Amino acid sequence: MKTDIQIAQEAVLEPITKVAKALQIDEDELELYGKYKAKISDEYLQKISKNPDGKLILVTAINPTPAGEGKTTTSVGLGQAFGKLGKKAVIALREPSLGPCFGIKGGAAGGGYSQVVPMEDLNLHFTGDFHAITSANNLLAAILDNHIQQGNELGIDTRAVVWKRCLDMNDRVLRNIVVGLGNKTDGTVREDHFVITVASEIMAVLCLSTDMKDLKERLSRMVVAYNYQGEPVTAGQLQAVGAMAALLKDALKPNLIQTLEHTPALVHGGPFANIAHGCNSVRATKAALKMADYVITEAGFGADLGAEKFFDIKCRMSGLKPDAVVLVATIRALKYNGGVPKAELASENLKALKAGIVNLEKHIENLHKYGVPVIVTLNSFVTDTEAETSFVKQFCEERDCEFAISEVWEKGGEGGIALAEKVLDTLENKKSDFKVLYENELSLKDKIETIAKEIYGADGVVYSAQASKQLLKLEELGYGKLPVCIAKNQYSLSDDPELLGRPQNFEVNVREAYVSAGAGFVVVLTGTVMTMPGLPKKPAAYNIDVNEDGVITGLF
Repeated sequence: MKTDIQIAQEAVLEPITKVAKALQIDEDELELYGKYKAKISDEYLQKISKNPDGKLILVTAINPTPAGEGKTTTSVGLGQAFGKLGKKAVIALREPSLGPCFGIKGGAAGGGYSQVVPMEDLNLHFTGDFHAITSANNLLAAILDNHIQQGNELGIDTRAVVWKRCLDMNDRVLRNIVVGLGNKTDGTVREDHFVITVASEIMAVLCLSTDMKDLKERLSRMVVAYNYQGEPVTAGQLQAVGAMAALLKDALKPNLIQTLEHTPALVHGGPFANIAHGCNSVRATKAALKMADYVITEAGFGADLGAEKFFDIKCRMSGLKPDAVVLVATIRALKYNGGVPKAELASENLKALKAGIVNLEKHIENLHKYGVPVIVTLNSFVTDTEAETSFVKQFCEERDCEFAISEVWEKGGEGGIALAEKVLDTLENKKSDFKVLYENELSLKDKIETIAKEIYGADGVVYSAQASKQLLKLEELGYGKLPVCIAKNQYSLSDDPELLGRPQNFEVNVREAYVSAGAGFVVVLTGTVMTMPGLPKKPAAYNIDVNEDGVITGLF
């Protein structure tokens, strides 16, 4: 069996100019990064701005398990399947982070014969967007500390600095650090912190901005610290916005690559869904809708995180309205949720399947709350039995969901035709009546509790004394009308990663809250979720190498 990277390396790619031509993009409307990658110019985006919108299809999944669900693989395969059916489709995905690439999860370009390519470039440095975001973030941190060193005209309380440095790597020792050690000229000694780049507010700002003007306004609003009177100090007050925007000028432009079957893919932005809002950029999604009749996008991790944030943050802010949702599951993952160890998932076990399918059931119920038609797809494995597949099919259809098997990992677009036909039929016969879960006027605690009860299935929310104080302060400062972005572990509907299936009789524990005023939401940290992950005992980095000919191995 060939690995994903072997399949990707053996693929014959078309020049990106040819892929662009199929979308009526001329070569002078591209900014080329070699033969197979390009950024789309602002001039082209302006040119297509009056085009009618295509249909927007969101791909999401059940809670992830060690067995793997194949959400990105399904997104890519579905896009390829539309091409097989003669439909004009574009895929809009997030860029991968180096953190999981070298950590546990591996790359994020899809898999098998449903991948976006060049796979190695995408998973490593790509077009430099993450480096630009990291640089802008750390420039602001440097300007902040320099302002304090040079007389602190804004009266910043060094105990109330909330802006963190960032790095696109899992590095636990940087979570809590001390800066300014040494001589008097080396700065003020204070506690500082790092987050992974995909959790940086600048990542969220870039992904939610519509243009350079909007980007600069959002950057200006970002809260970096509080002064001695408890008032917020912003990046705009530190005069950092122009320089940050200059670093982000090219990163703001969507990236164009292709799938193994040459379907166009806009891959742009990459906030994590467990600690950020989990969606690709608004610019890329809106551009794709002007380019094609069908746009397939995805949101990170399970529907309790990615889809909720796609709906309640990205769609709320941008005016996007999804026409259908594809919910990805696997027999293996459902049995894992039913208590079967990973080593025993290949054996038929209807009892465990019936116990674990409650996880899928909850996600179906949640998605229906947003008024969008749902199609469930089973990402197929050779170990799936007819009895298991039939059970899931009947279960879904009894809950007003279309159902299709997906074989895109093995067969590429051909293996996604059944799913594509179900999606097309749903778009034709079921109208989306999209609505957000909660209104802006609710208090911050009411918003948190609405998500906890309605989406996670919790009985209620327990707040630390610190979190309650922070939420009250944020409302006093005028941030109470913002949506909330809940940082929660991805493995469970609860804030405890050990509670699989559909947990009952639990409360969500909120330990901290802070405002991302530029992004336009309040971040709420639950359980033990970290904004700077650590590496596992045996990182994926151990298996990655490059030979004398420059061929990379072990990336995925």
